Amino acid sequence: MYEAAHARPDGESTVARLATTAAESGYDGLVVRNHGDALAEYDRATIAESYDIDIVDGVEVRADDPSRASGFLGNHRDHRTLVAVHGGTVEMNRFAVEQPAVDVLAHPLTDDGDVNHVIARTAAENGVHIEWSLRHVLRSDGGQRVGAIRGLRKLRQLIQQYDAPYVVSADATTHLQMRAPRELAALGEVLDCPPAWIETGLKAWGNIAERNRTRTGDRFVEPGVRLGRDDESER
Repeated sequence: MYEAAHARPDGESTVARLATTAAESGYDGLVVRNHGDALAEYDRATIAESYDIDIVDGVEVRADDPSRASGFLGNHRDHRTLVAVHGGTVEMNRFAVEQPAVDVLAHPLTDDGDVNHVIARTAAENGVHIEWSLRHVLRSDGGQRVGAIRGLRKLRQLIQQYDAPYVVSADATTHLQMRAPRELAALGEVLDCPPAWIETGLKAWGNIAERNRTRTGDRFVEPGVRLGRDDESER
């Protein structure tokens, strides 16, 4: 299972500190999901070896409108293993799920964001994972928490109805905000969500990373075109 977090300077903790906490919490990997204007500097291989945890170099594209987001997406896609789009408005949510080059629509329910049947169906068609972010349930209270719970329940229904791919995260910005898989599973049960559903969403981050690493390997000539064994033998 994997967690996805914001490291310094986008968050408060270094990649190494987040990796330490993730490993101690029982995660197999950590996605560094800093926004494109606050990328972290770190030695992925060294940290991965030191803490025995997979480090995924990700980015969360953040822009004011889809046209700017499209340019940022093109800049990052060839250089990052995992690319997410910062959601939170209906316009950006729709843009993200319409792009097969996007791996994850990040926290779509923040601000004025919403997910309807059209967005869920389009995400399923294009293979864009919708993030089921628990950050507001974990780190807010009162009416905001109630609203977050209501939104997550609706989002899960849409994901199930349209069989849309999804990821689960606490969306931490410091190692102190990270929660172990068993803690997120327990929280899911409070939200009438089976632990297995949470675990599937946590594993999905790693599945995306593995898929994208394979696609960028020598066996792929271009997106969607893969060399077969016969092709390799003739080289």
